[in-house]
Amino acid sequence: MGTGSAERDAEEERRRRRRRLLVALNASPDLSRDAICRLARRTDAWGEGSGARPRELSRELGVSPGQLKAARRVRRSAARLARPELERAAGLGVAVLTLDDAAYPAELFDLELPPPVLYLRGRLPARPAVAIVGSRKADPYALEAATAFARELAHAGLAIVSGLALGVDGAAHRGALEADGGRTLAVQACGADRVHPWRHTRLADRIAATGAVLTEFPFDTPPYPSHFPIRNRIIAALAEGTLVVQAARRSGTLITARLALELGREVWAIPGSIYRQRAVGANELLRDGAAMALEPRDVLESLPLGVRDRLPSPGHGSTSRIRGAAPDGLPGEVLTLLERHTSLSPDRVATATGKPIAEILAALAELELVGLARRYPGPEYRVVDRASR
Repeated sequence: MGTGSAERDAEEERRRRRRRLLVALNASPDLSRDAICRLARRTDAWGEGSGARPRELSRELGVSPGQLKAARRVRRSAARLARPELERAAGLGVAVLTLDDAAYPAELFDLELPPPVLYLRGRLPARPAVAIVGSRKADPYALEAATAFARELAHAGLAIVSGLALGVDGAAHRGALEADGGRTLAVQACGADRVHPWRHTRLADRIAATGAVLTEFPFDTPPYPSHFPIRNRIIAALAEGTLVVQAARRSGTLITARLALELGREVWAIPGSIYRQRAVGANELLRDGAAMALEPRDVLESLPLGVRDRLPSPGHGSTSRIRGAAPDGLPGEVLTLLERHTSLSPDRVATATGKPIAEILAALAELELVGLARRYPGPEYRVVDRASR
């Protein structure tokens, strides 16, 4: 065996050992979630032969001496402790992703303490995402809004991230699934062997069939209340921004919005009645500077240009047939004009065609609806790349 082959084999064995260690750490009932994430970042620093004194090392790692001692016990038995988790995942068709895997979502590295392990049912959509979150006790107005926004944003090519809870979360997932080609991700606060709430079991199966249901918690973990804020950081990190549909003044939804802001993500809110307590949180977000979302376009237009350029052309079903034919009348004239320029504002289109601005805006809206043009900040309109039609 050559030297290069031996080195590759040794490196592969190191990767396998670290994978087993991460899975064993993540599943340990003796370690806090905070300690698990901190220790996972520095697995090379706290082995038995590290040389540092335990108290000094615990201060450096940000964990207590007791947690460090427990982690070293896990390390000594990592292969044995990881085996049941990995075998159970294989039996249930659940993928286990660690920090080292190429398929691990890069967005989670924006977190100070990314989860070391993810359990995944389904497949992560390869497209930008927006989170839609809100009250579990949502009223009909919020449910209708969550469904409509999710459906239209998914239709535009965004994946919809939410928490599979009752109320707004469930409506957002269902709305995304209503869009032709829509994709949605559900992030759970319990183990991958269960669904919370149980009445969303069929919904979770539908999500996993085309998108993903994921969690950082090991098998047999109940949905303890303390797990939901931990879960919310993943929702915020996976998304380009978070849309708050309805939230009381003290709610987990506002935790997600705060985490999104800390990550430098956009936060939008749909205004609610000033007389309803469950709308106070969203209204206060708007008062404090969140972007107002009155229609899905408000979300799309405030996404960074680079994100919008990564979206598939809107429409994957009936509208795709419409895109095949050249539009007649003024929309066709406007399209021809747009094809000659990098981008044009409605005012410049009106000047070039000699048509009233109201007619130009209607023509541009029609072109955007059928996927032939796209609106950008300014506003400026561009022709959608023919290759993506």
